[in-house]
Amino acid sequence: MFMRIRFSKYQALGNAYIVVPAGQGQPTTDEIRRLCDFRMGIGSDGVLLGPYPADDADFGLRIINPDGSEAEKSGNGLRIFCQYLYDHGLVSTAAFTIKTRGGIVQAQVFPERQLVRVAMGKVSFHSSDIPVNGPPREVLLEEIVLAGEKLAISCATIGNPHCVVLSDVADEAPTEALARRLGPLLENYALFPNRSNVQFARVIDRQNLQLEIWERGAGYTYASGSSSCAAAAVVYKLGLVDAALTVHMRGGQIDISISPDFEVVMTGPVVSICSGLAEASTTEAGR
Repeated sequence: MFMRIRFSKYQALGNAYIVVPAGQGQPTTDEIRRLCDFRMGIGSDGVLLGPYPADDADFGLRIINPDGSEAEKSGNGLRIFCQYLYDHGLVSTAAFTIKTRGGIVQAQVFPERQLVRVAMGKVSFHSSDIPVNGPPREVLLEEIVLAGEKLAISCATIGNPHCVVLSDVADEAPTEALARRLGPLLENYALFPNRSNVQFARVIDRQNLQLEIWERGAGYTYASGSSSCAAAAVVYKLGLVDAALTVHMRGGQIDISISPDFEVVMTGPVVSICSGLAEASTTEAGR
């Protein structure tokens, strides 16, 4: 059985998403897995479903990971969705709001600069908000042992959970190999009842942070907007960086600004790749 799905594909710093407009039927989990598969489908780091009506925002959005699970929030996904709304004449250059499972964000498109800015919301480091198992506390530089290694982890939420591992050597950059080796273990670590996104971080100086990222439900990824926000907030909380900084990732850079009460604003690029009509097979998607 086949479902024909109209789509648009964008990338933000190498993090690709397929936008599937609301109103043409909800793709099943198997159909989403096929769409995201680079061999059997279009290939993507996730699917953005919308826009939907929202009582308390201009637009509603659902964010689906390649494994079919639903994400609360995605910074790159939100910027892509904003650009999609602009490209289809649904928004202008004025600010507008989007509702996700992880909360409502305010966004603005700057077409002349090919940038999108999103006010991602307030970061919390408290275990009950993230969530992290154990007694109520702010989860900062907690020592764990994982795969025989001692790690200092700091956790945060900006509507979705994050675990930040800081390099203990100032000039040692995190690597893709490290993210691929420890990322899946940390994503599914016993402390995290909802699993976690994972960032391996190095502070370059007070205005620059470097990340390698393992994304919950997606795996190793070139860039992540929500990861950039969460990791930047963690190192700012620890007093290691200034309130305005640039996050450097494999796919490129995102500019982050953090208010005194940890409201975070993210600004970064989006590029349109293609659009068309795809056929998603429900019989082969799960293979």
